[in-house]
Amino acid sequence: MKTRYTFGGDEHVYVEMDDEMSLDAFFKSLSMSNAVRDANIEGVTEICPANASFQVRFDPDVISPDEIMAEVKELEHKAASAEKRLTTRIVEIPVFYKDPWTHETLMRFRERHQDPNGTDLDYAAKINGFADADAFIEAHHSQPWFVSMVGFVAGLPFLYQLVERDKQLQVPKYLSPRTDTPKQTVGYGGCFSCIYSVRGAGGYQMFGVTPMPIYDPEQKVSHLKDFMVFFKPGDIVKWKPIDRAEYDAVLAAVEDGTYEPRIAEVEFDLDEFNADMRGTNARMLEALNDA
Repeated sequence: MKTRYTFGGDEHVYVEMDDEMSLDAFFKSLSMSNAVRDANIEGVTEICPANASFQVRFDPDVISPDEIMAEVKELEHKAASAEKRLTTRIVEIPVFYKDPWTHETLMRFRERHQDPNGTDLDYAAKINGFADADAFIEAHHSQPWFVSMVGFVAGLPFLYQLVERDKQLQVPKYLSPRTDTPKQTVGYGGCFSCIYSVRGAGGYQMFGVTPMPIYDPEQKVSHLKDFMVFFKPGDIVKWKPIDRAEYDAVLAAVEDGTYEPRIAEVEFDLDEFNADMRGTNARMLEALNDA
């Protein structure tokens, strides 16, 4: 990886780790953005992390562009020695695949899709070499996913599959965006899965919905009373397929305040994961099953 530094207007420095998302690029970006934060540089007003990059906003009346650029570059050396380890959590997210609501929506926008005669799941299965949508669904939920970024839409997580690079699912976005996507749709675009935290426009392929709220600005949902956004970078997700009856049961529990997500604390070490991906995933899933 070769880090690139560029200015974005008069008040921003943009730092990019690599052309492609990877866990190595994510951890380097995390280490560098943490180092910038911990340095308490006078004039820095905001730090915004992303998948394999981050952005620093600064006040040019306090620190000049050349000075902030030099400060950030210097911190790259400090970040290089940071541990690639996180104490984080693995969360079970229920998903109702092939639900009626995303199906109705995708049928309304077939003229914007690569395969107007099939569903989004059918298309995803075909281009990834699976026999049918059910085989693709199995691949989608069988291994954990890493939350590399939260944002773009309030509380929306970008999730990166924790498997070998040659086994990662790849599904392009719609040819042109939709003007509607149901709230809490589980989608896919490029190498990222996501959950639409609110209803609105979108372009990711739609696979299903989760009954579990992930964003609540009013903070009435029981598991969102402490913070209106559920996810944070570094979280790990395990999808759990559910049927309509289970979906309705979770909705009822959310409504009456008794629903609590299944969560376990885990250690994620990048070097250990790269050396034994399947073993690392198995240990995290075991921790979740024991929770």
